[in-house]
Amino acid sequence: MSATINFPPLTFLEAERLDFSDQPVLKEMIEDIIMTASTAPSGAHKQPWTFCVVMDPEIKKQIRVEAEKEEYESYNGRMPEDWKKDLLPLQTDWKKEFLEIALYLIIVFKKSYDLDADGKKINTYYATESCGPACGVLLAAIHNAGLVALTHTPSPMNFLSRVLNRPVNEKPFLLIPVGYAAEECWVPDIERKELDKVCKFY
Repeated sequence: MSATINFPPLTFLEAERLDFSDQPVLKEMIEDIIMTASTAPSGAHKQPWTFCVVMDPEIKKQIRVEAEKEEYESYNGRMPEDWKKDLLPLQTDWKKEFLEIALYLIIVFKKSYDLDADGKKINTYYATESCGPACGVLLAAIHNAGLVALTHTPSPMNFLSRVLNRPVNEKPFLLIPVGYAAEECWVPDIERKELDKVCKFY
């Protein structure tokens, strides 16, 4: 016998023109979400991540300016035409106003290695493979809290290390704007692949 599972409405919105509300989000809610993400498994239990939460409007503005510089270069020279064609249904471009509109920006940094008290490098083991699951748990926690988010990966993202003055052993992994959706929020009409296209049983 198979059971039918009714999932809550999907709130991971892929359009980068997502309209965020100015409805306040408690800082404690963001803290709980990040602590939930920190329960993700990691290589040798090193937990090689730092979640930087940006609330300051001036820092958000600076991040937007830097991100749009990189995105403009991408859309006007770096991206091949096939890539831009694939992005058309999502209605994205180099303008990233959501980086200022969203109440919070969560920037996930990957620790390529740790540093002891004497500055000696300590291996973190499988940092990339560990940060991936942590970001998945983070997004699920955001969703279950009734908030919305999108994943943003300006390329390159090194400017985030400079803007936030992060240590040399941390590299930006993912930028996630977070908040409540606006009362009127438009997103592309897109569909998920069917089960048989994403899953194989053996």
